[in-house]
Amino acid sequence: MECFVISTLPPVESGVAEDINVIVPSFCVTKPSFVYICLMVRKYTDKELLDRVKSLQSFKSIPEGYWLLGVRSSEDTPNQFDDKFYFFKGEEFILVTSGTTNPGVPILQGGFKRYNKMGAAVVVADHWYYKVWRKGKHLNRTTALLQLGAKIKVHRDGDMDTKSEATENIVEGYFGINFHPNTFKFDAKTTASTIGLWSAGCQVVNDMEKYRSILNQIPSGVGISYCLLNEF
Repeated sequence: MECFVISTLPPVESGVAEDINVIVPSFCVTKPSFVYICLMVRKYTDKELLDRVKSLQSFKSIPEGYWLLGVRSSEDTPNQFDDKFYFFKGEEFILVTSGTTNPGVPILQGGFKRYNKMGAAVVVADHWYYKVWRKGKHLNRTTALLQLGAKIKVHRDGDMDTKSEATENIVEGYFGINFHPNTFKFDAKTTASTIGLWSAGCQVVNDMEKYRSILNQIPSGVGISYCLLNEF
């Protein structure tokens, strides 16, 4: 079923946004028979997020400089940007944006074979990855954060359905798990709704205004840490 977003409500409050996408099947645009509500990750206070990341077994310390926190939606609507990324400097919250921590459906349903026959890469959540990224060019085409520092743990999801699963098949290494947008145009103004081929395991932002703000604040040559949480 092909769907598209017909409206996106703005964040209800800065720093703890709750975005709601209203999706209608493309075959019933004029008189939809139903409306599917896609709820993103719930609202959190800064304290809730910081307390949670400090409770993880892999926690060492809060980075002094800039770092990123991802929260993976428990709903995991296939092919939709329903996750969130929080940008911090030390314990100071800067901004939150929508995105995905999961591969797109074309990758999950077999496209992963182009990269690894074991399955699509689904980054292991509830884990810290210290100094994992540094600024560079994703596919030599757009400014991004590249996996040039630490290794990343991923689940290999090879069942070829539309959902990302935390399988028992976990591997660790350098897989090119980058942080980038869902466009190669750094000055783009659009915000897309469908993941498609934009993620084969990468952490992908679909709000270019927020993405530019993040990347423009991060200096070159500095290791950026990342923590990924499951929604809690």
